[in-house]
Amino acid sequence: MKQALNPYLPLWEYVPDGEPHVFGDRVYIYGSHDAFNGKKFCLNDYVCWSAPAADLTDWRYEGVIYEKKQDPRMADGGHELWAPDVVRGKDGRYYLYYCPDDKIRSIGVAVCGTPAGHYEFYGLVKDENGGILGERPGDTIAFDPGVFMDGDGELYLYSGNGPRTKREIGKEPKASVVMTLRDDMITLKTGPKKLLPILGESVGTGFEGHEFFEASSIRKIGGRYYLIYSSVTNHELCYAVSDCPDSGFRYGGVVVSNCDLFPGKGGKPLNCFGNNHGGLECINGKYYVFYHRETNRSISSRQGCAEEVTILPDGSIPQAELTSCGLNGGPLRAEGSYSAGIACNLYGKVTPTYSHPMAMMGRHPYITQDGPDYSPESGGQPPRSYIANGKDGLVAGFKYFDLTGAGKITVVVRGPARGRLFVRTDPKGGNLAEIAVTPSGDWKPYTVPLSPCEGVHPLYLCYAGRGKLDILEFSF
Repeated sequence: MKQALNPYLPLWEYVPDGEPHVFGDRVYIYGSHDAFNGKKFCLNDYVCWSAPAADLTDWRYEGVIYEKKQDPRMADGGHELWAPDVVRGKDGRYYLYYCPDDKIRSIGVAVCGTPAGHYEFYGLVKDENGGILGERPGDTIAFDPGVFMDGDGELYLYSGNGPRTKREIGKEPKASVVMTLRDDMITLKTGPKKLLPILGESVGTGFEGHEFFEASSIRKIGGRYYLIYSSVTNHELCYAVSDCPDSGFRYGGVVVSNCDLFPGKGGKPLNCFGNNHGGLECINGKYYVFYHRETNRSISSRQGCAEEVTILPDGSIPQAELTSCGLNGGPLRAEGSYSAGIACNLYGKVTPTYSHPMAMMGRHPYITQDGPDYSPESGGQPPRSYIANGKDGLVAGFKYFDLTGAGKITVVVRGPARGRLFVRTDPKGGNLAEIAVTPSGDWKPYTVPLSPCEGVHPLYLCYAGRGKLDILEFSF
């Protein structure tokens, strides 16, 4: 029986900024497309993945749906395709809204007859006089479009970004904005008008400390409108809620943080972190938040993850913790093999920091892979994901497993390490198993018995010793 893991796509795939949408009986993921070890965001063309709404273990690669060179502004291939969104129009076709990189500040639109077919360039969002949104005098920067059609057929387009630091305030025309579009899906009907407060505008609004930064994503749930966005902290997705789609939004809280940091709880980051972007979706009767994580000591090798969330009767959404079993509907089984790349918490003795070589400085563990950027079109053997640079104090967390009946564990490691690898259900707790690790240039399996442990628990691999080690996988 297959299981759903986090990340939910194969570990060689890098689709961040994921916008989930259920069309028919399938859920489709639309996102940007990073390259492994890419030096910039979103270097690859848009691809799509989908799964049956009733079986989130069965993800299917739909292929490339839109190439950057299809946009006349990008025919030379010298730009990127940043975070998109998709909506089904009144004509039954599917419309993809996107912004290229920050050198082109207008919103492109592509169209297709099916959710995951090959989209064709349709045009640029414009006003009735042909003025291009984002290029007219006085326009704020168009960025990270989110699109939503209400039950009355009104089509809303959300966009914008804001400063992250005080010294950025006022340097560029930035704002969170909303507008409506005509039935042609591309011509402005109203707006843009300001929506959420950005840094420098938030005093007395309730958004202080969580001002809008980017990544607008809108859903209607139980008669309320939920706007998911990335805040000035960068690592968290927050939500604002209103009774109207274009005004009156109140700060709700944090939905998920990609370093598992809970505001006001006094904890520390449990992963090296970077930006975040995603959305909410109801799939087969349950709500999930989709987000992304950083890998490879980089801010531009990001992978999509998802967690189940609860909408309480008062409309609030408690923050979701990071897990390795996000879409699985329950814990993972203590059977078979698991890549170390599904670690949902990963840190060492030094508090995790920004996911960048200059910040990490070789002090932190990270997830990487043993081959170059891969796609199904390229053929050959997909690369394998693993944890690298594990030093004394390493903690790799995997939540959650049903450990009932697990009799032994095998962990595959390599590196010039000499010490002990502990298997625990609490990073500071007692040991379920202890492995004596010795130096090895090749991947080396260690098999040890597990102390009996009934029920559902997190699983932690903790290293103490000299040198450093890589962890490829573990199995029960």
